[in-house]
Amino acid sequence: MIAPPDNLSPSSPESNVKSILEWLALAHGRTGSDDADQLHRQLMLLREAPIPNAQRLKLLDLLFGQAERVANGELPRLREVSLPISRKQRQRVRILLDVLETLTQDYFNTLAELFDPEGPGSSRLPHTSLRRAMHTIGWQVRITHLIAAPPAPGLWQLLHSAFCTARRLGLEDFPGPQGTPSIRRIYIGILLSAAAQPASFSAAELEFISQFIADCAPPIDLLESPPPESGGIFWIDLDKDFPGHALIRRIPTPDARVLYFSCAAIAEITLKQRSAILQGVSAQTLGLPPFADGATGPNTLLRLNRLWGHPSKRRFSRRRQSYRANICSGLNNLWHLMKSQQVPSNQSEWMVTNESPDGYSLMHMTGQTQDLHIGDIVALQALGDHSELATTWHVCIVRWAVSENPEHIELGLQILAPKATAVEITHTHALESCKIAALILAPTPPLRPTQSLVVPAGLLRENTRRIIVVIEADNLEIREVQATSLDEQTSAIEIFSVLPDD
Repeated sequence: MIAPPDNLSPSSPESNVKSILEWLALAHGRTGSDDADQLHRQLMLLREAPIPNAQRLKLLDLLFGQAERVANGELPRLREVSLPISRKQRQRVRILLDVLETLTQDYFNTLAELFDPEGPGSSRLPHTSLRRAMHTIGWQVRITHLIAAPPAPGLWQLLHSAFCTARRLGLEDFPGPQGTPSIRRIYIGILLSAAAQPASFSAAELEFISQFIADCAPPIDLLESPPPESGGIFWIDLDKDFPGHALIRRIPTPDARVLYFSCAAIAEITLKQRSAILQGVSAQTLGLPPFADGATGPNTLLRLNRLWGHPSKRRFSRRRQSYRANICSGLNNLWHLMKSQQVPSNQSEWMVTNESPDGYSLMHMTGQTQDLHIGDIVALQALGDHSELATTWHVCIVRWAVSENPEHIELGLQILAPKATAVEITHTHALESCKIAALILAPTPPLRPTQSLVVPAGLLRENTRRIIVVIEADNLEIREVQATSLDEQTSAIEIFSVLPDD
């Protein structure tokens, strides 16, 4: 920070304003996100300066522009992080979240004077401060989704309050500058991102979802009663610190101040876009990010269709538990584990906190987690009194992850099969090429009535025939199978139902 001139008191308004202006002059034209801490100091200086509201707003808007630059510079860094994120990365994120939280509070504080009938008056429209407060909240929500952390307490209440204020003033549909979204559209976009269960998506998928919402979300009404004959109904309690709830999972209390919205329209758009991608239409032609052209793009759109348009109740109740288990993660590691039946050196130890017939919730205890990613395949072996045979490893997929600090991460696992067989696959047209490590999962009727083949993402397509499967057990066994349907697809693996290719 630049020191104030000698003739000014360090705490004088002139000193603070001069330091802020000098920093803004130096920051003009900068790129990246390495000066979030300096930006936070300028915001603290502005808070301490007893200056007129009009002058405060001008400085706040200039600092908002720098916050936008810093946030947009930091977001790409968060697309490649492993969970839990490192201490250094979390410190960077913490400073940025402090900047955004301070901006949110300060924009709310300026609204009080704008509404004061005995105040000096201002040509400033309240919707500008409301829009910027909602943008800073939106960035906070987006960042916490990327690092799998819970938002700051009270953040959702602030968002609801900003929208309610705009609605009370009739400003919710006031167009933003240069064709930017209205307050209603900003609000709906943030609600949609939370309704998509962000903890179940990877960072790359979350960034695609954010862009999809910004570019493709249709107008969505907020109603005081549930829309008739509409699927995917969600509701929000404007007085509670929560995002939207699916109506099928939870019903609001009679005295709650509730707004309802339907995700049926945007869910329908995801299906149409997915169908077009599968027919060979490029993402650019459809106005979608390049991610949609990748191996997992269509599956991400399908998952969004189900989460927005067809939310479901939990199938099984969960039982609280407290026993330890080993986790081995990654397709290659599981292949070596199932082939050798020896405990891997890179396993980690977890505490199972609850379980149901189709999955587990776990809390990390010891061991490395850098290779754990949402959507990856893992094997779980219970320890102690809950252990079965020493060679029993349940094959699961990582469905969600939550990390509140660098030493803590929780996982949700869905059980795929009670065991797996290590195999190698190739194609009859490429017998001389390298074989690919894969897994065969045993049938689990009624969900999976046939065997399943787990392969790296992007390797096979549905209805691929003449796949050669080599199994080295007591004897060498060679089978020829066909991949009939794609049952699971993530950024790491794909799971196909397979049948003998006769």
